[in-house]
Amino acid sequence: MRNTLVRRTVLTASAVSLALLATACGSDKKDDAKADAKPSGASSSAPAAAAKGKTDAELAPLLLTQAEAPKDSLVKAPSADQLKKLAATTDKAECKPLGQAASMEPQGTSTGVARTQVGGTSGKAADPNASAEDRFKAGLELLAGATGTSVTLTSYDGKGAEEAFAAFKKSGTTCAGGYTMTQDGEALKINKVVAGDAVTAGDESVSFLADFGDAETPMAGQVVMVRKGNTLATFSVQNMSGKPVLSKDIVDAQVKKLG
Repeated sequence: MRNTLVRRTVLTASAVSLALLATACGSDKKDDAKADAKPSGASSSAPAAAAKGKTDAELAPLLLTQAEAPKDSLVKAPSADQLKKLAATTDKAECKPLGQAASMEPQGTSTGVARTQVGGTSGKAADPNASAEDRFKAGLELLAGATGTSVTLTSYDGKGAEEAFAAFKKSGTTCAGGYTMTQDGEALKINKVVAGDAVTAGDESVSFLADFGDAETPMAGQVVMVRKGNTLATFSVQNMSGKPVLSKDIVDAQVKKLG
């Protein structure tokens, strides 16, 4: 079975904060025809400065920690070696945002990135007094219920997050017919991309489910992107049973830290 981190092929995305240009309009006065027209002091104002993205160092403290994660979860940062193997390419340029989201790579041109992983299971440990057969079954259920969620935070200047989010969302629909993703020297065929679990978080959010299984082994990955201001939180989820269920507790806890 593919490594949860290295093979994570769900689509994700991210989002960013948009700095608004504000202008105050004043009313003109009609003076004598010979008098010089003088603009009102409130007739105009300089546009607000564009939003500045956060750096790696500024994003790191915003990542979900062990104390903040759902009960029975394990939070651990990916190693530098793991990250090197996660870089992915796609055979279709329009599907690149999906591959980036699945492999914890930044969307677009970001000012900073931070990553972590959250592991958990939907299975329950067997009663110590249970029979050997029941303990074995419980062990299988724990394995089948094992879920890995990678969390990637990226930040952007100006409208960068908003644009990156839009590109990811478009990629999910454009690549509905599938694509091929190459990761760590191995090609993975994505059969189709469909809408994922409904998510309501941040300023805007979207999720996709990427199917890459076959007749014998159903497999899929889910990628969720949430934009909060000028920061994108991307969640890539895979389950050992092939049916990744997004943990809304993880999403909510992470987005809450973004403010």
